[in-house]
Amino acid sequence: MSEKMSTHQAQEDQRNEDILIYLNGEIVPKAEAKVSVYDSGFMLGDGVWEGLRLYNGTWAFVGEHLDRLFEAAKAIDLDIGKSRDEVMQAILDTQAANNMTTDAHARLMVTRGVKTRPFQHPSLSQQGPTFTIIMEHSRPNLPRPIRLATVPHLRGLPMTQDPKLNSHSKLNCILACIAAEKAGADEGLMLDVNGFVNTTNACNFFIVRKGEVWTSTGDYCMNGITRQKVIDLCRANDIPVFERNYSLVDTYGADEAFLTGTFGAQTPVGEIDGRQIGDGQMGPMTERIRGLYKDLIAQECA
Repeated sequence: MSEKMSTHQAQEDQRNEDILIYLNGEIVPKAEAKVSVYDSGFMLGDGVWEGLRLYNGTWAFVGEHLDRLFEAAKAIDLDIGKSRDEVMQAILDTQAANNMTTDAHARLMVTRGVKTRPFQHPSLSQQGPTFTIIMEHSRPNLPRPIRLATVPHLRGLPMTQDPKLNSHSKLNCILACIAAEKAGADEGLMLDVNGFVNTTNACNFFIVRKGEVWTSTGDYCMNGITRQKVIDLCRANDIPVFERNYSLVDTYGADEAFLTGTFGAQTPVGEIDGRQIGDGQMGPMTERIRGLYKDLIAQECA
């Protein structure tokens, strides 16, 4: 069996050993970027995050990413403590400090901050938020299409933990990934509460059937920015695209399948639950969409 991979697999880059990290207004060496064991994020997963990708000196779709970050913070009643302009300046300062121009990935993380005692109540977080940016040299490196395994862990209802929220509490997705790896796959394919195919533990999921592109309704998954760009590109280029409920039967019989995310853009899927999808390689529709997305990035990041 070939080695296991993930959709966030990148080429090794020695420069990442010496990166500088933004932490609460300071830019510090990687080894010095530390937070307290009393931090809400470490203790309880109480925080939100956002991922960004740098192409040709420009952070792609950064306005939409910041919209999502501030919306998520509002949803959990967390004051980031910075304006949008200040967050953007922190990103640019970190980029400049690391001398990054392209092929970089940034992870913005905001937690409720250091707690006075090691318990749950948010009122115990009295020192203000913890805000950090990890920025790495990062070029995707996938030697083959991804293998998926359907897992028992579901994307749940909004009244439990809304799957649209980019929160630090990722244990459900981590357990899904572990289950998939135990089954010999790279990542987990997760169903929704009604048994329809939804998303993977890390990315949005699409299939292609008879020239049509299908993805889930979006009711039980992170409505990814790259996901929406693919839907928009299909509509703009007369590719039939549907946000709909569909089952594993539809999925196993698909001509192609692919994943979307900020890091990997569009990642082909070659196998699901031991069943080969199409010819097991990147299909023509996936390749076409990747080309359209590459052109979109070129326009966005000219």
